[in-house]
Amino acid sequence: MGIKTSIDYVEFYINLEMQNSVSFLSFINNEKMVLKHKLENKKSDKDPILNGIRILEKLTDEIKKNGEKEVLEKYRK
Repeated sequence: MGIKTSIDYVEFYINLEMQNSVSFLSFINNEKMVLKHKLENKKSDKDPILNGIRILEKLTDEIKKNGEKEVLEKYRK
């Protein structure tokens, strides 16, 4: 898994150019669901998947507390 930080997730979202059609929170929730699916089906190293889920949960908490716009600005390079 290439995404290892919150900055990576924000960059990935921005590079997909989905901001006008999909909110960052919806994107995060979808990514979390995908990772949880992978976790159930994967037999090898689960640590990167678990780390991704932790990052996404942290981003979700930050969005709920500070708003989507502030979180995107905070982690945008």
